[in-house]
Amino acid sequence: MAENLINDLLKTIEIKENVEIKDINTYSPLTLAYIGDAIYELIIRTMVISKGDRQVGKLHKESSELVKASTQAEISKSLKDILTEEEERVFKRGRNAKSFTTAKNASMSDYRTATGFEALMGYLYLSHQSDRMLELINTGLKNINYV
Repeated sequence: MAENLINDLLKTIEIKENVEIKDINTYSPLTLAYIGDAIYELIIRTMVISKGDRQVGKLHKESSELVKASTQAEISKSLKDILTEEEERVFKRGRNAKSFTTAKNASMSDYRTATGFEALMGYLYLSHQSDRMLELINTGLKNINYV
């Protein structure tokens, strides 16, 4: 059920032909992370609600656990052996980007790794590779024993 909801969601928010995306390789890694953070959270929230209607506080707690930097870092580390060269390059650009914000509730290492993960999600979304994005998210969640 979650898979169908997420596929429908991605079709709905897919970047349309009339929206011009510049050469994706010219975007800063923090810009990719900015959009990647949003799309990842939307996918996670969709997965969480697909499990059934519950109190909003419980939905928020479960979603927050999956989108926090330490969880994203754990997912990233579990995926490193299956990333393509291009995906690894994007991830590393995001991880190594000099951010002006600091981690509130995470180590700097986890925060930077999570930024790399978000940059990769943004890259996959903007380059119309939603299937690969979902594959990595699902694999990562399985690797950390979420699904």
